[in-house]
Amino acid sequence: MKTKALVGKASNRAANRSADGPIWALGAMSGTSLDGVDAAMVLSDGHAIFGFGESRYRAYSDDERAVLKEALGTWEGAGAATEIVESAHAEVLARFPRVDLVGFHGQTLAHDPQGGRTRQVGDGRLLAETLGLPVVWDFRSADVQMGGEGAPLAPFFHFACAKWIGATAPLAFLNLGGVGNITFVDPSFDAPERPGACLAFDTGPANAPLNDLMRARLGVDLDEGGALAAQGTADETVLARLLGQGFFRRMPPKSLDRDDFAWLGDAVCDLSDADAAATLTACVAGCVAAAMEHMPALPERLLVTGGGRHNPVMMAMIAGAVDCPVAPVEDAGLDGDMLEAQAFAHLAVRVARGLSTSCPTTTGVAAAIGGGTVSRPVQDAAPA
Repeated sequence: MKTKALVGKASNRAANRSADGPIWALGAMSGTSLDGVDAAMVLSDGHAIFGFGESRYRAYSDDERAVLKEALGTWEGAGAATEIVESAHAEVLARFPRVDLVGFHGQTLAHDPQGGRTRQVGDGRLLAETLGLPVVWDFRSADVQMGGEGAPLAPFFHFACAKWIGATAPLAFLNLGGVGNITFVDPSFDAPERPGACLAFDTGPANAPLNDLMRARLGVDLDEGGALAAQGTADETVLARLLGQGFFRRMPPKSLDRDDFAWLGDAVCDLSDADAAATLTACVAGCVAAAMEHMPALPERLLVTGGGRHNPVMMAMIAGAVDCPVAPVEDAGLDGDMLEAQAFAHLAVRVARGLSTSCPTTTGVAAAIGGGTVSRPVQDAAPA
């Protein structure tokens, strides 16, 4: 079990619980890579980050992952998958002390913003009763109902991170999970919803096709260290077919479902294991390069988070495809394994305090909007 020591800038817990002061929020994320649940604490007032607390990871078992994968793409039912998501989250979240508020994303099973719908399973009301804590959940529905993509939702946290690290020039955060997404941040603005402060969108497939390939062919979860891709040669025909898709010409904001490019698996079926891995890795880099064409300005640097940053072959391909320095977020003092969980901790505070969580340039929603529902245990009627 992974834990991280407390670091922060505030020491008076009573003050932290004031109506507008920073509070300790615990965020949780179970992403489209289906590896497990990340959970992490952030000291936040909804505007700024005041510190980071401990973090933990609860992996899904092979059997749990199989159930979740089987449920992907479903719009109803999936009771077994829901139970796994709820029990796994309850297990890991109950291990954190002195929590004021929980941000619970749940597990995305299907995402169809063009059809005005998105589905994340996991009941925040049940979790609130189980933990005895207020829980913010259902972050995406309001955005989609207002005409937004409902994703990505981390950009407002990325803006706070840019302030935390003391950035003064525009930069970009690239998250390489199952699907890739990117956030352009201009830290000269005073709030993330200001026009020009943030631009965010999904870049395209990231680790999901590669991980699916590794499980199907070799029975392992991922291409550890890019070792297999390093032995192969990318098929440029597959890459050209991918980048020829209309999604990459669409102006952002825009988002994807995990399986929107599921055909990539068939496209590499006749390639050797090494060439297939090299091709799918090159596809990630090609998608990122295409995304950079939509940036308002060249970022000073591209900070990479998510599992993809652990793949040196993928990172080298991205560095070779873009015109700015590329580095893991750890180079800026952040935790790339926990950034999305931390994001939902920060967003939970924003929801609880009536602040926006997305805006036209992050999800395409008509106006800045605060998503999320706050559920409190029956015995606790006090505000977060």
